[in-house]
Amino acid sequence: MHRRSFLATSVGVAALAGELPRALAAADDAEPLVISTWDHGIAANAAALKTLASGGSVVDAVEHGVMVTEADPTNLSVGLSGLPDRDGVVTLDACIMAGDGRAGSACFLQGIKHPISLARMVMDKTPHVMIVGAGAERFARENGMKQLPNDLSEAARKAWQQWVKEKNYKPVINIENHDTIGLLARDSRGRMAGACTTSGLAYKIHGRVGDSPIIGAGLFVDDEVGGATCTGLGESVIRTGASTVAVERMRYGATPQEACEEAIRRIVKKHANWKEFQVGILAVDNNGRHGAYALQKGFTYALNNELKTAEAYGG
Repeated sequence: MHRRSFLATSVGVAALAGELPRALAAADDAEPLVISTWDHGIAANAAALKTLASGGSVVDAVEHGVMVTEADPTNLSVGLSGLPDRDGVVTLDACIMAGDGRAGSACFLQGIKHPISLARMVMDKTPHVMIVGAGAERFARENGMKQLPNDLSEAARKAWQQWVKEKNYKPVINIENHDTIGLLARDSRGRMAGACTTSGLAYKIHGRVGDSPIIGAGLFVDDEVGGATCTGLGESVIRTGASTVAVERMRYGATPQEACEEAIRRIVKKHANWKEFQVGILAVDNNGRHGAYALQKGFTYALNNELKTAEAYGG
């Protein structure tokens, strides 16, 4: 190669270097960080931080954190006390992901108190990522989980009976769309994990599954970069791969806040009716910086033991 051609090629490669993906250098010996969606994240974060403080792994922490929300009998959007589908049946979905790429998911479950623990079993005990429905429930029973009667809570039953009378379904922003707890954690050595669990959209068609158990949509984590999790109308998150969008933007140099904003802009671009529903997203990079953003006002999130409100695209 002639010297002039070599120099031209070298300059071209150097110019492109800024656009190439890169792994962020994680800061070791930092304080643990836990972040999760909505007000119910405060109690979940406390359990996750307790697990980390007692020497548990970051995967243990995210599992234990969202188990608190799954077990809350007053919660109408997560766990067996959640609002049912249009047939009056509660179905549950969850996923978990470690920063090294391991992941597990279980969805369309009935009578399983802790879907997140079943998702972890899928990750730890099988070569698969996702199992669903009756097969997932059988796997749970075979591994010592008790399948409970799938009875509605009193509050859920009254709400469903009222809906049956009206059958006029319209999501209410920041009320009905509290349909997920997504939780991300980073331990003091920079290792990350995330968990996401839900009873899904109230009065959905029986068999509907949203973004929460889908790796790359409701949750994505990569130790080399960071993690992201979403809440809100799952169909819009699936269509845009929102959590993956956020993590990949961080891989190319965006801050977690910039990454969240890009993911929400992508949803706006693909949905002409974006003013009619809510999506919130959280992101953390492996240096412990965080971001939060939403389509509409009112998206709250828990950062360690502090409740915060995210900025919104819609003002």
